Amino acid sequence: MSTADFKPNGLGDLSVFQSIFFEEADEHLAVIEAALLRAENAELSAEDLNAIFRAVHSIKGSSGMLGFADITALMHELENLLDLLRQGDRPLTNRDVDVLLRAGDLAKTKIEFRKGLQPEAPDASALEAEIRELSAAKHGVAGVPSLRSFSVQLGPLVGPIEAGELQTVFEGFEQLGKVERGEINNVEGGHVAFSVTLAGSEADLRSVLTLILPAALIDVRRCDAQDAGQGAVEAGAPAPGTELPSKVGTRSSAAVDELFVDPAAWRARNAEHKSAPPGHSEFELFSAPDKRRPVRTAPGASGPEQTAAAPAASDSNTIRVAVRKVDQLINLVGELVIIQAMLAQTASTLDPVLHEKLMNGVAQLDRNTRDLQEAAMSIRMRAMSLVFRRFPRVVRELAGKLGKQVELKTVGEGTELDKALIEKITDPLTHLVRNSLDHGVEAPEARVAAGKPAKGTITLRAFHHGGNIIIEVADDGAGLNREKILAKARERGMAVADTMSDQELWQLIFEAGFSTAAVVTDVSGRGVGLDVVRRNIREMGGRVEIESTPGVGTRISIKLPLTLAILDGMSVRVGKEIFIIPLCYVSESLQPKAGSVSTICGRGQVISVRGEYVPVVSLSEAYGMRGGQQSFEDGILVILEAEGGKAALPVDELVGQQQVVIKSFEVNYRRVPGISGATIMGDGRVAMILDVTHIVGRKNSRLKQAA
Repeated sequence: MSTADFKPNGLGDLSVFQSIFFEEADEHLAVIEAALLRAENAELSAEDLNAIFRAVHSIKGSSGMLGFADITALMHELENLLDLLRQGDRPLTNRDVDVLLRAGDLAKTKIEFRKGLQPEAPDASALEAEIRELSAAKHGVAGVPSLRSFSVQLGPLVGPIEAGELQTVFEGFEQLGKVERGEINNVEGGHVAFSVTLAGSEADLRSVLTLILPAALIDVRRCDAQDAGQGAVEAGAPAPGTELPSKVGTRSSAAVDELFVDPAAWRARNAEHKSAPPGHSEFELFSAPDKRRPVRTAPGASGPEQTAAAPAASDSNTIRVAVRKVDQLINLVGELVIIQAMLAQTASTLDPVLHEKLMNGVAQLDRNTRDLQEAAMSIRMRAMSLVFRRFPRVVRELAGKLGKQVELKTVGEGTELDKALIEKITDPLTHLVRNSLDHGVEAPEARVAAGKPAKGTITLRAFHHGGNIIIEVADDGAGLNREKILAKARERGMAVADTMSDQELWQLIFEAGFSTAAVVTDVSGRGVGLDVVRRNIREMGGRVEIESTPGVGTRISIKLPLTLAILDGMSVRVGKEIFIIPLCYVSESLQPKAGSVSTICGRGQVISVRGEYVPVVSLSEAYGMRGGQQSFEDGILVILEAEGGKAALPVDELVGQQQVVIKSFEVNYRRVPGISGATIMGDGRVAMILDVTHIVGRKNSRLKQAA
């Protein structure tokens, strides 16, 4: 059955519920992976094990509600295994950790399929069989757990339950175990009572029953000898000592999942949710059991109570908002900033004495606008932990593949970055971490021979510096080999010299196809990864720098703006035009002396700055502008620095430093080399934002070819 035909409880369009599920499932899967990666030598704390179980159970309940039977079935098998581990029936092994991690990956792929991002759903049968094999370890060959008995009472009913729906539930339970029907007073204000014996937990039983009734109208009590007199247990986790469903006779555990996705069970009347108890939202009534109340933990868990809800899902102090709405708000704030700048520009021409009230109002507007701008931008800011948390898994698996011992350390996980940049920085960081692990950190025997610990260290660090964020990937490995890089560059016919500085030489490893690996493997050797890093960082308006010491290690630093919407820039005048230079690329400004500029081989001009020759880039020549200074000595040179190279930009005037709202030049016009965007100045004129990495890189490349 397709989800398009699935309309639970007459709620109609499921897209809103699916989007909530997708977000929460991503959070739960992240919790699972982070907890598993904290396992040292296959030892997992009771707190982490319970967190994993709750996350799996939450995904199972929500996916069942939405009719995602394949995800529900996979989570159901995981619950079986996790319950055995929680109860101490078998120890956690490295194989368990590997299987649980693979199951998380598979669940992510299944969710991507449900989002429409994958062409077909992945086959989980082999992995589910492997999980069942691990779950059967306690029970021997038969693998049949004990049965439990529950007494169930539904009501008081706000209206009669449709006979077909009630029959569907009874028949489903009869396939899993034994059902004894009691008093059935299926009328408004009446009750439906029955007892059921099956190989499932109370949580599974409640999950099925919430398909036809709100959780508040369901009373489930354990009535077998094991837990007699214990009373109802909070839904959302099994009672202590209970087990989750496995195979019963020849009947597969997937039978309970059939109840989750039976469309007949979802035909509830509007009266049910119109008569909902106060304080319940429409979604809560028809979701899996209420997860907000405390749940008893397994023996050995720390603390008397733990909450069963994911932090982001149940926090009443947060609200989920579509990204497009946030983007629209930020765009409007940007327009407001531009209008405020225009008003300030106009007010500056007036007499401050005659227009004192107007001046005070404009000043107050300026302060409030800046505060509003910062508040709006903060909505898009996300912690770097969202990126960092994926790398323990990357390091663990790659280190195992390469036979290396590596510890990953993260610093500054709370440092915030714009959501758009968070999404774009993940891929470059992945390449850098893999490169450090493969090329940087040595094998254990080589490290011991060099007097180092057998286990290497890779450190991910993020911190704010001025109006930018710095992200570092550092390792304590062998460092970059200068001679090896020079030899490889000459072999590829690249223009290099023995006198090149380390910074210039290190930048060669970012060239497309450049690799010092002797053998091409599935990890490295094709020279693709670091080229992707530099290209992606450039697109984000950032820069990459490398520091390396032989035998000590390498540190790669990425410098990014905090957001792609606002830029700290220096406005300069060339002729009659105003240009914006991103402030992070400005090294210094100076007025050249007569005769300090010279020409090299007819290819371009250079200026000597403290013994270093820096190429000169003329915007007047590049863009055919008129009206600029006729000689460099009459103007100012702005020294730009990007990716190990420098360039001198002649300008007529330094107008000032300011924050500007970036407008996409490519979206509104077309791509222009050397221009990364545009902005609207206070006087209403459009100013181009220079693409400094393109300008510096192109000029330095031409000079190297000439040399």
